[in-house]
Amino acid sequence: MKKILVTGATGQIGSELTLVLRDQYGAENVIAAAYNRRSSTELPESGPFYGIDVRDTDSIEQIVADHRCDTIFHLAALLSAVAEDRPQEAWDINMNGLINVLEASRKHRCSVFFPSSIGAFGPGTPANDTPQDTMQRPTTIYGITKVSGELLCDYYYRRFGVDTRGLRYPGLISSKVLPGGGSTDYAVEIFYAALTARHYDCFLSAETQLDMMYMPDAIDAAIRLMNADNNTLRHRNAFNVTAMSFTPAKLAAEIQKHIPDFTIAYAIDPVRQAIASSWPRHMDDSAARAEWGWQPRFDLAAMVRDMLEKIAVKIQNG
Repeated sequence: MKKILVTGATGQIGSELTLVLRDQYGAENVIAAAYNRRSSTELPESGPFYGIDVRDTDSIEQIVADHRCDTIFHLAALLSAVAEDRPQEAWDINMNGLINVLEASRKHRCSVFFPSSIGAFGPGTPANDTPQDTMQRPTTIYGITKVSGELLCDYYYRRFGVDTRGLRYPGLISSKVLPGGGSTDYAVEIFYAALTARHYDCFLSAETQLDMMYMPDAIDAAIRLMNADNNTLRHRNAFNVTAMSFTPAKLAAEIQKHIPDFTIAYAIDPVRQAIASSWPRHMDDSAARAEWGWQPRFDLAAMVRDMLEKIAVKIQNG
């Protein structure tokens, strides 16, 4: 990777990934692009930044051509809960944005990273140790766009030779970015509530078990995959990856080790509960470990400790 474009750069993954890439490859070599330029002050100030809509083919191709990009991390998408509210818009952004990026990559010979999701699975998928290759029949528009994206990326690799690679991310937990409309948002909200109110009303049931990952591991996985030797990759779009699997009750118990008077109650959101209940409880990520050496650094205890420390500072600083 020499010149990198990050779409959706102000989103959940992009706002942290872009800064890490700029540290590693130089700020001038990492171009950030997002729909809402005003949603971030740090990214425009730290390197090249464009306000674009990924559905605008010409804008994407112009940036790729002007900066001679060789790699695109395509992160622009509507997340699960928001997508269920606006399914037509979700399809438009998630799919037409992706095909525009793939077309630009075909013309300019770029590699592409596409983040798929645990949402690409459905209720018919084995819930425990979900295999790398298994049934994918999601029941949400978000999941449908992710499965379609995986297949489309595979097609561009086979048909046009575009070096497409991707990960099926679990729920992601960030100390820097607020939740953005996903069905696992509780796992971020709970830390702010614990530190400010000492109480949290969770929108998922106490025993809803899901795979999760701390954002530093999510970013490391994306970069490591894109740097992996192409000859070692049997799978491409997309690798199961995970770091920990827990329920809201288990996460609350871990927080209580640091904040003993913290309490949790449950005010279940039927829409997000239905989405989460259709996803696997734990994915088998052995293919990622074997093919490119995936290994997470953070387990539940380490993540909780780090989140509490970082968010406490964030709250203190306003």
